[in-house]
Amino acid sequence: MTFPKGFLLGASTAAHQVEGNNIHSDLWAQEHMKYTSFAEPSGDAVDHYRRYAEDIALLAGAGLTAIIQSSSASVGILQALSATGQVTYGAAIPIIMGQNIGTCVTAMISSVGANKNAKRAAVVHLLFNIVGTAVWLAVFYGINAVVQFSFVSHSIDQLGIAVVHTAFNILCTALLFPFSGLLEKMACRLVPDTKAPEKIQILDERFLATPSVAIDRCQEVAETMARISMDALKTSCQLIEHYDPKSAQAVRETEQEADQYEDMLGTYLVKLGRADLNAADSRETAKLLHIIGDFERISDHAVNLVESAEEIRNKGLSFSVHAKQELAVLTAAVGEVMDLALDAFLQNDPALAAKVEPLEQVVDTLKEQLRNRHILRLQKGECTIELGFVWSDLLTSLERVADHCSNIAGCVIEMSHDSLDVHEYLDNVKAGGPGFLRAYEAYAQKYALM
Repeated sequence: MTFPKGFLLGASTAAHQVEGNNIHSDLWAQEHMKYTSFAEPSGDAVDHYRRYAEDIALLAGAGLTAIIQSSSASVGILQALSATGQVTYGAAIPIIMGQNIGTCVTAMISSVGANKNAKRAAVVHLLFNIVGTAVWLAVFYGINAVVQFSFVSHSIDQLGIAVVHTAFNILCTALLFPFSGLLEKMACRLVPDTKAPEKIQILDERFLATPSVAIDRCQEVAETMARISMDALKTSCQLIEHYDPKSAQAVRETEQEADQYEDMLGTYLVKLGRADLNAADSRETAKLLHIIGDFERISDHAVNLVESAEEIRNKGLSFSVHAKQELAVLTAAVGEVMDLALDAFLQNDPALAAKVEPLEQVVDTLKEQLRNRHILRLQKGECTIELGFVWSDLLTSLERVADHCSNIAGCVIEMSHDSLDVHEYLDNVKAGGPGFLRAYEAYAQKYALM
């Protein structure tokens, strides 16, 4: 590419130099005095004086789009103005480029209060449009200075505006796609990492304006809470036989995490409940509010089991072979009832949930059998009173975990019937029916003590 004679390319070193060729400026006169204090007179630099209309058009496009926060709307306004025949290509092109910069305001506003990656995404959006505008505007006017496009002074119509807008975005993508990695580095430099850990906003209150989206997010968070609570309980069961300090600490940290989930979800769901919800969303909100408490209590019992395991280790206690076998049967039954309750919740499956209560009743029976057998061992002198206290704590925690699983399953079933009277449901189930009795007998046989 060749530039016309006298074409200068450079950067200004002072603000007044953007008025290159402004011979009517006081600063211009001062710059060109014989003993001027200015080391670098502005001369022809930038030439804002003669390009004022183009620069203002660029700013107008950016400003209008920033105000209405929609490039599509601002383009529509420009298309409406073009119907008067007073808008030329020369005026429309910088306005359209400015509109693409202005549309970044929406992303920048949305990133306020968001995490660092969200801010970086907004910065990349802004850089993409600023760099693209700067490059292609310079290219356009550079070529125009040489070729003198005839269409620049012609009136632009609606189709022409659409073509220019589309072409600009395609060209920006083609230009900057190979430099996506560089844009990423620039965004990370502008929004750097900090030493302090970033507080992740799990539930964004901006979603409350769209209840269906907010409920979907709550469901995802509740599922995460459910999984970590169940995993913590299973880990704590393993620690009874094989204690590990790191695993014990992990269970405690998970319990604290579950507490935080419950607090966040509870507060968020209460706010969501004040919104204008349809029947389905209202049922889902009520179900989640009811269930998250049970998952949090399961994580609490996981810590209780860890404390019992630590007591066994610290005091050098050991259960008899028969006691260990009996406890293994109970933990296996509780493990299955947890899996059933978790799957029923994740899949929102009443059929799976219906399998929980018969097994929970078997767990209740097992608890009483294990307690009675321990009393017999005490009477025979095969066990100590000190171990008896630990044994009782273990049985109580495991049985209560099964109770919470029963509550979760009952809630899933009742919500499928547009009701939330879990206690009435459980009473009806326990009254007995052919299906319940068959399931109970099958589980009782599966987890029978030797």
